[in-house]
Amino acid sequence: MSEQTTAKKVIVDSECSLSAVPAAKKVQGLWAAMVVLVGFTFFSPSMTAGGNLGIGLTLNGFLLAMILGNAFLGVYCGLLGYIGQKTGLTLDLMAHRSFGEKGSCLPSALISFTQIGWFGVGVAMFAIPVSGLTGGRIPVWALIIITGTVMTVTAYLGIRALAVLGSIAVPLIAVLGLYSVGWGVDKVGGFMNVFAQIPQKPISLATGIAIVVGSFISGGTATPNFTRFSKTPRVAVLATVVAFFVGNSVMMIFGAVGGAVTGVADIFDILILQGLAIPAILTLGLNIWTTNNNALYTAGLGVSNITKIPNKPLVLLSGAAGTLTAVWLYYNFVGMLNLLSGMIPPVGAVLILHYFLHKEEYDKPAVNGPAVNLAGVLAVAAGSLVGIFVTCGIKPVNSLAAAALVFLVLDRLTAKKS
Repeated sequence: MSEQTTAKKVIVDSECSLSAVPAAKKVQGLWAAMVVLVGFTFFSPSMTAGGNLGIGLTLNGFLLAMILGNAFLGVYCGLLGYIGQKTGLTLDLMAHRSFGEKGSCLPSALISFTQIGWFGVGVAMFAIPVSGLTGGRIPVWALIIITGTVMTVTAYLGIRALAVLGSIAVPLIAVLGLYSVGWGVDKVGGFMNVFAQIPQKPISLATGIAIVVGSFISGGTATPNFTRFSKTPRVAVLATVVAFFVGNSVMMIFGAVGGAVTGVADIFDILILQGLAIPAILTLGLNIWTTNNNALYTAGLGVSNITKIPNKPLVLLSGAAGTLTAVWLYYNFVGMLNLLSGMIPPVGAVLILHYFLHKEEYDKPAVNGPAVNLAGVLAVAAGSLVGIFVTCGIKPVNSLAAAALVFLVLDRLTAKKS
């Protein structure tokens, strides 16, 4: 009976949402791993973030903010990607060790709720401007239903579907972005003329770095969910670094050139100004599609950890929730989602530190620790408070550093007592 139940469970839980990925399933090569993660970082808000940098920084300031910010993301996400491949565990299953089996519901709920929210915002982010471009002939509600359904279906199909979509979308987005950059450079007579010597709305270098890091540190925390299928740690780390250092930098450059030349930060509006309506729709759609797929896949895994139900049906429920509330989320909830996103970097800090301090626990199939690991929970609470209330410096880095410090102290104190 138990063997039949186990066999049934394996069939239902094809994405290994409730268990570690076995060695036989770690077959994802560099290209497949890379297009999934690069597709994740190829996101319109990253291009818009680049547009804001192009408007507010000089060329040297932009390059410095982009390189430092994305180098930080590359290291942070690379460590998480390495741990995901080595353990074969999702972000949520890793949290069983660092937060406790019941305590893991905290990061799962935080990340799932945030990712479902951003999925809905992404759907509306496509539907509303495209409907406006057609003069309202295609209603927003119809575009939302179609877009939400298509994105949910590909997320439901799992990691292989994400790789196939990324293989198609990433090159197309790159070509359209390069064309846009070429247009901008040609319009001002050379790349050196793109950025203003004295920006009209200048921002500080620290603000620029914060924009870069903040653009993807929340989503990047979910990196283990995708690298756990990689063949080797080298594949996982290399794919992650390419995505978060190179891929995110490319998005920033695409947005920055258009923003600096046109004075408009939003990539959709930039492409419209360039007379590229159809490419604008294609770029916006593919950007949001690839990222929303990963967001919904992550949300399904998080809800799976809370409910102990395999993730596929939960992906459908999460997609339906995000689709039905898309317009409301877009107009009413972005501020709250930004707040929640700022609370996620401390989760990554705890996951990384716990793994390297307690590697032996990850070799055991069963979790033997307390139901709630207070060190992890209190570290996330402290990091979140710092991220919310400390206004100087780089907010995501502040919250991550504070959580790391609190966890290290509490973990060492706990180790001494035991």
